[in-house]
Amino acid sequence: YIKNMITGAAQMDGAILVVSAADGPMPQTKEHILLAKQVGVPSIVVFLNKEDQVDDNEILQLVELEVRDYLSNYEFPGDEVPVIAGSALMALQALTENPSISREENTWVDKIYNLMDQVDSYIPTPKRDIEKPFLMPVEDVFSIQGRGTVATGRIERGVIKLGDSVELVGLKKETRNTVVTGLEMFRRLLEQSFAGENIGILLRGIEKKDIERGMVIAQPGTIKPHTRFEAQVYILGKEEGGRHSPFFAGYRPQFYVRTADVTGVIEAFEYDNGDKTRMVMPGDRVKMIV
Repeated sequence: YIKNMITGAAQMDGAILVVSAADGPMPQTKEHILLAKQVGVPSIVVFLNKEDQVDDNEILQLVELEVRDYLSNYEFPGDEVPVIAGSALMALQALTENPSISREENTWVDKIYNLMDQVDSYIPTPKRDIEKPFLMPVEDVFSIQGRGTVATGRIERGVIKLGDSVELVGLKKETRNTVVTGLEMFRRLLEQSFAGENIGILLRGIEKKDIERGMVIAQPGTIKPHTRFEAQVYILGKEEGGRHSPFFAGYRPQFYVRTADVTGVIEAFEYDNGDKTRMVMPGDRVKMIV
């Protein structure tokens, strides 16, 4: 669940934070905002669901204020974020009764239209990195009988075309070279594809065992894999959804990098002033060698 949640959130250009208007922010609301901040989700729009269960408008206003405070605490512009109240259930019921319903025919449906209008206006269309070398993290791998192996994922940067040479990098001991023989997006065959698109890439001469989730497909010579690195980190405390106990050198945490999910070993810790330590507490900021 965590690896899929991080993979999905890290690819977002924006998000809709859904909060129950009847119950107010829950513990997971804070965790979702924290996650959005940590993985770099740039913009958030808030939808207060279950408005049909709230009789007092003051309660709705209190919930809105509380959500705005949460957002501000995690460095989102809480005072500017659009907050729309509505009821997904009531809108769905209206749509089920009349599938051809349009704007201004039902109040609950109009609130959903208003939500999406706010998404369109508040969340900017991102500028895609199409000038940089091609890179796509692999999310899934399929074998198609008679055609070969297809790797799916979202293009992080660059452009890919039929016939391009690419490298399969990461998780394996050796980097493999191959050629793109097919591109497909939502059952539509393509000649080329750009950053930001979710596609499937058919790879020549590659078997399913040669590629797996967590690897990247890249322009040859642009990515060098590493098995040891230095990182500056902040250890989340219990109130932030993190640890409530210390840990020591030799600890083996799980690392989620793009779509990869791997176990590492922490060899040593060092504080900002250069002092060495063998124990790290929640709330510490340290440099670690992994």
